[in-house]
Amino acid sequence: MRSLLAFFVALFALVFTGTVAAADLSGITSKEAVTALRTTLSKGADAAVGSLGKADGFLGNPAVRIKLPEYLENSKGLLKMVGMGSQLDQMEISMNRAAEAAVPQAKAVLKKTIQNMTVEDAKQVLSGGDTAVTDFFRSKSQADLYTQLLPIVKGKTAQVGLAQQYNALAEKGSRFGLVKAEDANLEGYVTNKALDALFLMVAEEEKAIRANPVATGSAVLKKVFGSLK
Repeated sequence: MRSLLAFFVALFALVFTGTVAAADLSGITSKEAVTALRTTLSKGADAAVGSLGKADGFLGNPAVRIKLPEYLENSKGLLKMVGMGSQLDQMEISMNRAAEAAVPQAKAVLKKTIQNMTVEDAKQVLSGGDTAVTDFFRSKSQADLYTQLLPIVKGKTAQVGLAQQYNALAEKGSRFGLVKAEDANLEGYVTNKALDALFLMVAEEEKAIRANPVATGSAVLKKVFGSLK
């Protein structure tokens, strides 16, 4: 345990301060380090889901609002000229509403990932940068999250008649290189964009915690991240 603690002390100092002598982490145990990372993930998940999983969580936030797939966005002006403006607007609204409805369902997967974090995982996370916790979170949970969110997105986008038409047209377009493969399915496109937004918000919360751990009200975050100042 002593050698493991020494590892954490050295690694924390090297990653976050650039020098072992710059921070006094002798009082931080490996358990506290893992708890701090779990707490950071938990706070990030709660903040992200709370911000995105509500009315206008996507639609009203320019930073995460889901735009039409690229080939439609680039043709928007022309399509409006031929009378398709209202359909395109409705599709965009539908995509964002679908993401807003799906995101709250991510919480169970996120919480499971948090609880499954081990000391070995913590070593890997601590070797990263300012969003290392979020990056770990994404690598461990993205596949499960996609599986969890996709059916909800499908259910919501199915309410818009253009969804099936879009997929049929996009599939043909992708064969000729006019549509990117990742944009050829509307439901998959929306689900991936929802996950991008989710982890963007988790990363923002992680940065805020690192910058001001005292404000979190968590003793372990204050102790661990405060020692890095």
